[in-house]
Formats: sequence, C-alpha cells, structure tokens
Amino acid sequence: MNARARINPRSQPKQERAQATYDLLLDVAGELLAEVGIERISTNMICARAGLTPPALYRYFKDKYAVLEALGQRLMTKQNDVLEAWIARHVDQGIDALRDNIEELLRETAAVTRPEPGAVWILRALHATPQLAHIRLESHRYVTDRLVDAYARHLPGIDRDALWQELRLTVELGFAADEMLYEETRVSADAIFQHTARMLRG
Repeated sequence: MNARARINPRSQPKQERAQATYDLLLDVAGELLAEVGIERISTNMICARAGLTPPALYRYFKDKYAVLEALGQRLMTKQNDVLEAWIARHVDQGIDALRDNIEELLRETAAVTRPEPGAVWILRALHATPQLAHIRLESHRYVTDRLVDAYARHLPGIDRDALWQELRLTVELGFAADEMLYEETRVSADAIFQHTARMLRG
C-alpha cells in the first residue's frame, strides 16, 4: 500500500466548506505542534485555536493521533507529488538526466516542505511516535518504488530487488538531508543540497 492510499480520516471532506474546515484543523494542528510538542498538543487545544467546537473536529478525526497522522500524510503526499513531476520531467531523457538532476529534486522537495505549518515537528513526530511511523515508512517505500520504475527503464536486465535496496538507502539519505535544513545551523542549505546530491549521484 502506498502513502497515497493510506489517508483514512474518520470522514473525508466532500464539499468545499468541509474541506476548508479540515484544512484549517490541520494548519492549526501544525502550528500548535511546533509550539507545544507532541505530548502536550490536544484536540481541545486544536479546537480552541481554530475557533471550532470539538464535534467539528471529531467529524474527521477520532483523536489527536489521527490529526497528526493526517498532517504527516498531507506532507508526504506533497513531497511525493514533487517526485512524480520530477520523474515525468527527466525520465525520458535517460539515466544521466535522472542522476544529474538530483539536486533539483532535493531543492523542490524542500520548497514544498518548508511552508507546511509545523513541518519540522511533523517530521519529528513521524520518527518519534510509534502510531505514526508507518506513514514515513510507506512514503519512503513509495518513493523508492517510483525511482526503481524510472531507473529500470534504462537498465535492462537489472536485478530490481538489488536496485530497490540500493535506492531505498539513497531515499533515506535524501530525506535525512531535508530534515537537516531545519535543525543544523552550521551547514548552509546550499551546501546540504550540493553535497547530498553529489553523494547520491555516486
């Protein structure tokens, strides 16, 4: 199952007004996550900040972990959309085009991650919270699957299992570099992009 198929809140919004409420709850939850952390955030706190009653939240989410899960899924989906567009842009040009444009992918992934409310804390929650770890794992496997499909087109006869394992490691390195952007102040963003792309090209 890929990361796109996993989104499963209590009730998916079907109307524009409902979608606006759903997005507001997630935006507020992201902001609060950055302010108070995983342990202290609560559904009551989210409702109070959003100016909504608890029943409005429980229409979509059964508890705070369901909210955090949806936050993680929303961020992973945005990152995966960047990957899909990047593959579509370069895959027909051959394996060198994929390899030579890794820095572009890293920069574009960071560009959709940075404006997400509470982005770095969402990423931390996906690592630190057992109930949320599956989101990160499924998304990273999805990215690996898509990269294997793209590279294998230009590598006839390649052992896909071996390629998957190798690319899975590079995917983890790429996402680790993305997380460094929000925490490590002694390395510039440009240096992170350039050095990581150089390692991944190898």
